[in-house]
Amino acid sequence: MAAAAPAVLPLRPVAGPRGLPLLGNLPAFGRDPLTFLTRLRDDYGDGVTWSLGPLRSLFVSHPEHIGELLGAVEQTFDILDVGWAFRRVAGQSVILSKGAEWRRKRSLVQPTVRPRQVRLYASTMVDCAQSVADRWRDGQRIDVLREMALLTQRVVVRTLFGNDIGDQGGALGDAMIVAQHEVGAELRSMSLFLPGWVRTPARRRVDAAVATIDAEVHRLIGARRAAGADAEDRDDLLSRLLAARDEDGRPLSVQEVRDEAVTLWAAGHETTSTNLTWTWYLLAGAPQVRARLDEELQQVLGGRPPGIDDYERLPWTQQIVKESLRLYPPVWLHSAVARKGAVLGGLPVAAGMKVWCSQWTAHRDPRWFADPGAFRPERWDPGMSEALPAHAWFPFGGGQRTCLGARFAQVEAALLLATLAQGFHVDVDPGPVRPKAALLIQPDGPLRATLRAVRSPLG
Repeated sequence: MAAAAPAVLPLRPVAGPRGLPLLGNLPAFGRDPLTFLTRLRDDYGDGVTWSLGPLRSLFVSHPEHIGELLGAVEQTFDILDVGWAFRRVAGQSVILSKGAEWRRKRSLVQPTVRPRQVRLYASTMVDCAQSVADRWRDGQRIDVLREMALLTQRVVVRTLFGNDIGDQGGALGDAMIVAQHEVGAELRSMSLFLPGWVRTPARRRVDAAVATIDAEVHRLIGARRAAGADAEDRDDLLSRLLAARDEDGRPLSVQEVRDEAVTLWAAGHETTSTNLTWTWYLLAGAPQVRARLDEELQQVLGGRPPGIDDYERLPWTQQIVKESLRLYPPVWLHSAVARKGAVLGGLPVAAGMKVWCSQWTAHRDPRWFADPGAFRPERWDPGMSEALPAHAWFPFGGGQRTCLGARFAQVEAALLLATLAQGFHVDVDPGPVRPKAALLIQPDGPLRATLRAVRSPLG
């Protein structure tokens, strides 16, 4: 006798807050998206209809519905086009492609970030972190986000482009910062609905930033292609993208390589620097967590730099990163649009309906996480997290479109943290720090701190 299909958690949406004519709930969402989405969950329940400007939307909060939505993308849901600025920066990379084209590009990009490749990049990650530790001094004042951004930029430059980017790395990084800021700003404003031919001051800034990005990335692609066979022996991501062939033997075009390289840059740089920034902030307010980290690093590493084989031997370090990703997930919103015949929680979803879910609200839901605002890496101790519903924690998305660089990001964050924490405490200045939801969740201002050298247990 066949086993019965698992019961589906019914989805019964209710109407959310009344909006304004034409604008809908956009003003409230734009002012403070995190508070707005939390209000939808707490005041209305697991399924809420609302309006982002003219976009009639459904917000889902239960992990079962979130997992069903993420798993149905590419079947009965499509990814949602999130605006002109985002398309201008990312082009037609794997994160925006659909259907057969998405499957083709994913098959070409995925091998560049498989575990074997991550192993090769681990020593580069640690070398970059060690260079920062060698520069830091006891008592030095730093802007934590800036320091982490410089570090992860150095990592992504070396793993993505090799060592030939030269002085253009700063210009490329600055252009990416501008572009990502404008992408986040567009998501929270009426600019999201303007046709592509309208050139606002913000869009002109995006155009200028993309021109800088394109010029440098195309220069690097041209140089690598000119190297011919010599480039095939290189292990950087750009060389592997150029060497990739699909099942018909076709390579990625120059424009496709550009799009994937820019996407990998953004994903490998900003998300990890943001994760590490919040990690230092949380550690500064949790001396017992920090003491356990120091003990683990001393026992496992004893003052030497970590290697890839140490990653699994540093469970507390990993749990700190995981809990930081729970409290402050860099990517905080996922969206999809229903196709004809879409169903969610047993409920037919009208074609064209925009469906949203948020890491921020799911990760801080008191149904799944006791005292959800508290920093407790022990939540992830072996045996304690198995009772969590799938997709109560999903910083890298889910389903077929799970972030390709998830393994890279988690290994990178843990190894960079282990390297720097062996040498320094980062004492963040006291006072409230508000998260700001732009493209990523980052502090709403500079996060200043004083470095304090770790004293050797022998002296």
